[in-house]
Formats: sequence, C-alpha cells, structure tokens
Amino acid sequence: MNLKIPLLIALACLTLTACGGVDPNSPMGKRQAIFKDMLKTSEDLGGMLRGRVKFDEARFISGAAQLDQLSRTPWQHFPQARDEGDSRAKDDVWARQETFQRMARDLEGATAALVTASTATPLKSDDLAAPMQRVEDSCKACHEEFRAY
Repeated sequence: MNLKIPLLIALACLTLTACGGVDPNSPMGKRQAIFKDMLKTSEDLGGMLRGRVKFDEARFISGAAQLDQLSRTPWQHFPQARDEGDSRAKDDVWARQETFQRMARDLEGATAALVTASTATPLKSDDLAAPMQRVEDSCKACHEEFRAY
C-alpha cells in the first residue's frame, strides 16, 4: 500500500515531463529537426577537414549534397507571425524578414559552392576548407543576428 503512492507520484511526474516538448509536427518542431540535421552534417564535414573524423571522399560528397538540400528547407517553417513556445529565434526574425531571407540565401549559396567544390575529384582538404568555412560563417552570422542564446 505504501508503495502505491510513490509510484503514482512518479508516474504523474513522468507524464508531466512528457508534455513539455515541442510538437515535432509544428513549424518550430520541423525547423528544429532540420537545423539539428544540418548541424550534425556540418560537424561531420568539418570534422573530416580538421582531422577529427577520418576523411571519406564518398561520405564528404554525400554530406555536402545533403547539407545543400537541408539548407533550403527550414525557412518554410518560419510562419508569418512568431510562433508560441520556447523558440530560440529572436523576434527580429519576423521584424527583419528581408535581412533574414538574405542570410538564408547566403547559406544556400555557400552550401551550393561546397557541392561544386566537392565535384573536383580526387578531393583535397585544402580545396574544401574555404567553401566549408563559408558555410560555417554563414551559419554563425545568422545565429549571431537572429538566435537567442
């Protein structure tokens, strides 16, 4: 009998914590998932160029193409008005749409340039470093401008 009360309390706590996440089907949930995929892919590519991950030419080419495709998709999940919830996006995303969209296009251009650089086989890290840095710089610039830390 005394065991039932702590179990019920634990079950209630678990139920309440499950309610605190972002709906994966919401615009915020969709863009967060895309940004996480972009980060993982970018970290893998950068890791290959910096020697943290073994360089694999085929994997780099595939990752560059994946990053390019991903870079074109999160913007559609920013609704016209700020969405409710715990977003890391600053209000400026909605107040300064022209700048936000320009920076999105800059990232898309950087990932496209990385894909182009990855077509010159055999791949050489020196030839990929500058295009990869441009991708990373585009991400950083947008985060500094529009992401609340």
